[in-house]
Amino acid sequence: MGPKLDKLDVKILKLISDNARMPFLEVARECNVSGAAIHQRIQKLQKIGVIKGSEFVLDPLKIGYNTCAYMGIFLRDANDFQEVVDELYKIPDVVECHYTTGEYAMFIKIYAKSNRDFLRLIHEKLQAIKGISSTETIISLNEAFKRQAPIVDIEVADDEYEYDDDMEDDLME
Repeated sequence: MGPKLDKLDVKILKLISDNARMPFLEVARECNVSGAAIHQRIQKLQKIGVIKGSEFVLDPLKIGYNTCAYMGIFLRDANDFQEVVDELYKIPDVVECHYTTGEYAMFIKIYAKSNRDFLRLIHEKLQAIKGISSTETIISLNEAFKRQAPIVDIEVADDEYEYDDDMEDDLME
C-alpha cells in the first residue's frame, strides 16, 4: 500500500496528470489554496515518490520511429535477469522493460526507424545478449491510446495535512 494522501493531494494529482504543464497558480485556483501550498504539496508528493518526475512526451512517428514492437523474452536461467536488464538498458531503442509472470520472464517495448532497422536491432544487439534463450515479437500496427494510471479510488487520509514553516524548510532540503 502506498502513502496516504488527502483530498487536496488527490485533486492536485488529477489536475497535473491531465496537464503536467498547468501552472501552479492555476492549480491553486482550482483547489482554492495558495500557490505556496501547491508548491509544498507537489514537493511532498515528489519526496515520497508519488510523483516520479515530469517530462515532455515525444511522438515517436514524428521523429522517425515507424516501428513499435513488443517482445517477450525467455531467459536461459532466471539468475540471468539483472545481467539481461543491464544489457537491454544499453540499447536506446528499448524504451520499457518489465519483469513478468506468465510465459515470458521479461517483456520489452522497442522503437525502430523501420522494420529493416528493427531486424538489424534483433540480429546485431538482442541476439548478442548471452542470457536470452529466445524471444517472441509482436509488432504494433497503431497505438490506439496511452494514458497515466487513473486517479480513482485512492485511499484518502482521514485528516488534512497541515503545513507550517518547519515542514516547508524540510521540503526545501
